[in-house]
Amino acid sequence: MYKKILVPLDGSMRAEAILPHVESLALCLKASVVLLYVDETSDLALERDEVVDVNTYLEKRRKRISTTQAYLQTIIDKWRSIDIDVQMRIGRGGVVACIIDTAKRESADLVAMASHGHGGVARTFYGSVAVGVLNRIDRPLLLIRSRFAK
Repeated sequence: MYKKILVPLDGSMRAEAILPHVESLALCLKASVVLLYVDETSDLALERDEVVDVNTYLEKRRKRISTTQAYLQTIIDKWRSIDIDVQMRIGRGGVVACIIDTAKRESADLVAMASHGHGGVARTFYGSVAVGVLNRIDRPLLLIRSRFAK
């Protein structure tokens, strides 16, 4: 049924609440998994007379990507040890668009993610990745609420 599962993560324990569900599905269905982290920091855009140390900016970006890769690699190592085929992808840009684009590019049969459980006014003013994906996704979405995780 599901041969490839896309799992967007943001490094938080709330987002990681989806991992036990995906682990069980991957083992039962012998599905492969793609872990996705979206770096949503903007490109360097300067005002007319603004001066920035580009080397410092690029070094911070390299460090952030390196930290992200190490974070995802710990999950990969654990899952590979129990015979789950898993890969990582690091995207850039808007989170919702990147999740949708990666699902298409990777031919994911299922997108599995945790909602941070924000609702009401917070969701109205700030938007929600889960709601954005739910409204735009063209394939099955497994969404769990992780409001009790820290």
